[in-house]
Amino acid sequence: MPTRALVLGGGGSAGNAWEIGVIAGLFDAGLDVTEADLIIGTSAGSTVAAQITSATSTELFGAILAATPHPRTGPAGPVADHMERTGRIIAAAADAADMRRRMGAAAIEMDAMSDGSGQTGRRATVAARLPSQRWPQRAMIITAVDAHTGEPVVFDRHSGVDLADAIAASTASGLPYRIGGTRYIDGGYRRNENADLAAGYERVLVLSPFGGRTRHPWGWGMQLAAQVGELSAGGSSVETIFPDSDSRDTFGDNMMDLSARPPAARAGYNQGRALAAQLIAFWR
Repeated sequence: MPTRALVLGGGGSAGNAWEIGVIAGLFDAGLDVTEADLIIGTSAGSTVAAQITSATSTELFGAILAATPHPRTGPAGPVADHMERTGRIIAAAADAADMRRRMGAAAIEMDAMSDGSGQTGRRATVAARLPSQRWPQRAMIITAVDAHTGEPVVFDRHSGVDLADAIAASTASGLPYRIGGTRYIDGGYRRNENADLAAGYERVLVLSPFGGRTRHPWGWGMQLAAQVGELSAGGSSVETIFPDSDSRDTFGDNMMDLSARPPAARAGYNQGRALAAQLIAFWR
C-alpha cells in the first residue's frame, strides 16, 4: 500500500525556486523526498513536480544558480493589477465554489478581449522549463480548475493530456489555458496546496511557499490548516515546511520576480539541510 505523498504548493517563480532548493538541501543531507509514492503539484508546484521527476534536484538547483541574473522588480504593473482584480472577485464571492466560477468567468472574458497569441507562447514557456515532456511512470497529479464550470480538475498520465498542457493549465492565474474545447485556470483556486488530495496516504510532506496562508475567508476552508485537519482525521501523519525568515526575506514583495529565484533557492537549500535530520524518521 502506498505510504508517502509529497505536496508542492503554489508560490510563483520565487516559490518554485525555494521548493527546488529545499528538496536539494534535503537530498544532500541524506533525505530523498522525490521517491514519494505520490507527488501532487499545484500552480508553481506543478512545475516543480514535473522537474523533480525527470531531473535530479541537484541539477535543478544548479541550473537556478547558473541562470542569467535579472533585475529586481516590485509588485507593479500586471502583478499588482492581477492581485487587485482577483481580490475584488474574492470579496464578492459567497463561497469557494462561487469564487471559482467567478474567477473562471473573468478569465474567459479577458481571453475574449485578447488576440489569442498568448496560448502558444504560454505552452512554449512551460515546455522550456521541463527536463522531459513525458509524464513520469510514478504517480503524479497536477491540479487545475475548469474555467467554464469552476469545478476542480486533476490531471495525471492517464488523462490523455500532454504534461506541458497540464502544467500550463495549473499555472494559468491570468488568462485561461485551452486544452481541446475546455479552458482552465490555476489549480490554486481550488486550494493553494491541495494537500487533501493525499487522503489515504500514511505520511504526507507539504511544501508551502506561502506558509499555509490564504487570501480567502477562513470559513471557506481554503487554508492549509484545514487540509491538514482533514488528512489527520483520516489517519495521515502530516509534516509541513514553510519558508523560514531568511527565505521570506529573499521573496520580497513580488513572488513572480525572477531575480528572487537564486537567493530563494539558496535559502531553501539551507533550510532543507537544516530540516533533514528531523524529517528522516518521519519519511522513512
